[in-house]
Amino acid sequence: MSNGQTLAQMYPSLQTIYDFLWLIGEAIFFYLPVGICWSAVKKMGGTPILGIVLGVTLVSPQLMNAYLLGQQLPEVWDFGMFSIAKVGYQAQVIPALLAGLALGVIETRLKRIVPDYLYLVVVPVCSLILAVFLAHALIGPFGRMIGDGVAFAVRHLMTGSFAPIGAALFGFLYAPLVITGVHQTTLAIDLQMIQSMGGTPVWPLIALSNIAQGSAVIGIIISSRKHNEREISVPAAISAWLGVTEPAMYGINLKYRFPMLCAMIGSGLAGLLCGLNGVMANGIGVGGLPGILSIQPSYWQVFALAMVIAIIIPIVLTSFIYQRKYRLGTLDIV
Repeated sequence: MSNGQTLAQMYPSLQTIYDFLWLIGEAIFFYLPVGICWSAVKKMGGTPILGIVLGVTLVSPQLMNAYLLGQQLPEVWDFGMFSIAKVGYQAQVIPALLAGLALGVIETRLKRIVPDYLYLVVVPVCSLILAVFLAHALIGPFGRMIGDGVAFAVRHLMTGSFAPIGAALFGFLYAPLVITGVHQTTLAIDLQMIQSMGGTPVWPLIALSNIAQGSAVIGIIISSRKHNEREISVPAAISAWLGVTEPAMYGINLKYRFPMLCAMIGSGLAGLLCGLNGVMANGIGVGGLPGILSIQPSYWQVFALAMVIAIIIPIVLTSFIYQRKYRLGTLDIV
């Protein structure tokens, strides 16, 4: 946004392109719980199609949009002794993940106790009904509370007087989160902050971490004498600079170990600059170098400087340490 206007408002000719591209963005994030439930149920050994159905029940048009929660009172399912609010979980990661895991557990347990001749009649129906009930009665509200709590903590760590420290720490530690898979929860944090703050300071740090990981690989490409290694390192660097860091981390940086730390240092310093200047993204999209397109235009110059830091620092540190270890004969590959 610039002067309170989006690019589409400033240049009406772009509105059609925006509307078309938003069709894709809305499909991805609005119906995100469908994909998450499918993946969670499949991972638990359940029936994937049941996960899809469960996910659809979390974003059904029958439910009030989650973004309206707090602005209006939702309708309820009145069961007499208790009632359940008809609230959707659009773009919610944690409730969908917990609901999918619950369905997977329920189905796999029922498979063990229900006779084979009753399987098709009992297991899918009972599993789905119980999972949907738990999702809307207990798991969903609990998951939303977790998401709100995490977003509250991150928002206070990423804004105000703690912003520089919080941004630097997040920038430094994001890569290890990717390794453990915990980074998936940052999507919920981003969406929560976009909803409550009109933007997110987290996504810029993620994009910078992507860039730093790719830059560390570039340092290896520059310094390494192993030409056959470039079959892995060059595509890995390009992939990281476009927002996908796993090939860079698992293919190169973790093998040498020190490039991983160099990338984390570069990402942390770039994050510190963003925290000092309160850099915000309008939304979430592609990471890496194209991530600047998600940044609010008023912060483009600062973010561009942060990108330079995330590129130069890892390259310089990685090249220096590689050459030093090579001279000392201590260059080890895990």
